[in-house]
Amino acid sequence: MKKIKVLVVDDSALMRKIISDMINEEMDMEVIGTARNGEDLLARLDTSLPDIITLDVEMPKMDGITALKELKKRNMNIPVIVLSSISKKGPHMTMECLEAGAFDFLPKPSGAISLDINKVKTDLIEKIRLAYGKLAVQPKDTVKVAECNNSKSHRRGKVGKIDAIVIGASTGGPKALYTVITSFPERLGVPVFVVQHMPVGFTKAFAERLNLNSKLKVVEASDGMSIEKDTVYIAPGGFHMEVGCDQKIHLNTEPTLWGVRPAVDKLFISAAKTYGAHIISAVLTGMGKDGAQGTMEIKKCGGTTISEDKSTCTIYGMPKAAFETGMVDMVLPIDSIAQELIKVVAGNGR
Repeated sequence: MKKIKVLVVDDSALMRKIISDMINEEMDMEVIGTARNGEDLLARLDTSLPDIITLDVEMPKMDGITALKELKKRNMNIPVIVLSSISKKGPHMTMECLEAGAFDFLPKPSGAISLDINKVKTDLIEKIRLAYGKLAVQPKDTVKVAECNNSKSHRRGKVGKIDAIVIGASTGGPKALYTVITSFPERLGVPVFVVQHMPVGFTKAFAERLNLNSKLKVVEASDGMSIEKDTVYIAPGGFHMEVGCDQKIHLNTEPTLWGVRPAVDKLFISAAKTYGAHIISAVLTGMGKDGAQGTMEIKKCGGTTISEDKSTCTIYGMPKAAFETGMVDMVLPIDSIAQELIKVVAGNGR
């Protein structure tokens, strides 16, 4: 069996040892080396190339962000999984790492030196396999997707008035959402609700980073917040987000759905009840099937539905599950989704 070669980067010798031991326990992967910081990482890449890199963010000499940017300069397309502490700087630096090209990230459970790092072992191993391509899902034939899309759009005809946009994403979502949300104009005319699978402590930094780079106002949602047009509401980590007929946002800590909280389906289903046919949804890159049930509910209410095309997905799981419900109107690459949403909201959609 060909093993996945991993290089572990962390400024703590103890963390390097614990993370390496977790990875080496798996039959299909092995740690081929460790590094203390970004400079050490780049030096080691001169002699041996891993399949995957796990990368600490806050390190002396050269931090994770700088190391990622240097990898990009050198055209080294090695998938990087960031391990970040929930410190004051950690979440913001993690968002920068994702923008700089990191595949995904995991929070260290209890700070820079997390003796309980084993709590995230399952997630780390899964993300390593995903990054390596072991769990990539194959979509249906592209021609069939196109044919289904065209026939559905033709039958549906012109879309009516739209009062809200809902979007769901997971792995690869921060970059995809950045592409979509920063393309919206200052006066979109409707609110935008977003569920991005992300742990507690990181969604605020994600919303703040989007807000800095977007024409629309972007906020991390809070319970009871009034819904306003031209505002993007990001579901906070650890809470399901629903929209009510009272034009307010409602958060809850009900059990996880599909193993996640917030869940896309919770948002989509509540939005279908509130907005009926006057809603448009988009399911973006991510593993699993969260968003598929919500897509069906939106379609049943007469809404309009989009899923991201496999060609631009980091992981073609959630969009594939949505498409396979038979309730998706349009399958679009990520660079086309914002413009289609703008067109539909403006009344010029299909």
